[in-house]
Amino acid sequence: MELMIVGIFIFLAVVTLFKTARVVPQKSAYVVERLGKYSKTLEAGFHILAPYIDKVAYKLSLKEIAIDVPPQVCITRDNVSVEVDGILYLRVMDPQKAAYGIANYQFASTQLAMTTMRSEIGKLDLDRTFVERESINGHVVQAVDEASDPWGIKVTRYEIKNITPPQSVQEAMEKQMRAEREKRAEIARSEGERQAKINRAEGERQEMISISEGEKMKRINEAEGQAAEIERVAMATAKGIREIAHAIGEPKGQEAVNLRVAEKWIGEFGKLAQTNNTMIVPSNLSDVAGTVAALTKVVKATPQ
Repeated sequence: MELMIVGIFIFLAVVTLFKTARVVPQKSAYVVERLGKYSKTLEAGFHILAPYIDKVAYKLSLKEIAIDVPPQVCITRDNVSVEVDGILYLRVMDPQKAAYGIANYQFASTQLAMTTMRSEIGKLDLDRTFVERESINGHVVQAVDEASDPWGIKVTRYEIKNITPPQSVQEAMEKQMRAEREKRAEIARSEGERQAKINRAEGERQEMISISEGEKMKRINEAEGQAAEIERVAMATAKGIREIAHAIGEPKGQEAVNLRVAEKWIGEFGKLAQTNNTMIVPSNLSDVAGTVAALTKVVKATPQ
């Protein structure tokens, strides 16, 4: 009998110990009620409660949690139905408010995020919904954060995962994007052809300029060569004439001139006979010596 009583006392002591001693993990908070009324919030560490009077009513995590917002159908401003889903990130800031402010803060935050998302999507056209994700996320965070402040909840961010339009709209968008890509490709191709024509024209222009410059230099060089040639021929002719004049003044020089003039006259007359069908014969052909003498007088009369 005594052993039974001792065992009952030991059992009661163990049960009392488990009810009074509480170890709260890091990043957690326990809400304690005393006789059904809020008493205090236990933070991380070891705590002793009043046996059979205090009770841990709620155990809350203070870590940031991610809640999957289920897909929902939203209507855009241009009356297109799109399916949108996302992820909501929040954290418990006040355990007492989170325990007593609302029955289920995760469900309430999710529903508020969905309604805000429908409202924000309804303000935009379909094309804008894909480029305004950051703006939509910001508006959802602001709306949910303001509404959840009495619940002791802090919404850190919201991220849209997918925006899925109907199949018909997707096909139309694909056709539009394909046409846009073909348009850009055609523009790029035409720009390339245009630039190629410009480059070819510029090359031809430079080639013509180079050719004309080369022709100009060629003509200048030819003219300079011809001028130099004429100058040298004139100098050589003048030198030859001076030599002839000098030779004429020497003994027997006059006879040599007469002989040279006669040879030239006979040679030229022979050429005239070869190149013409009709030959003109001088009336005094027999008087070659007289002709030579006349030519010699001309030579003598020429100033030296």
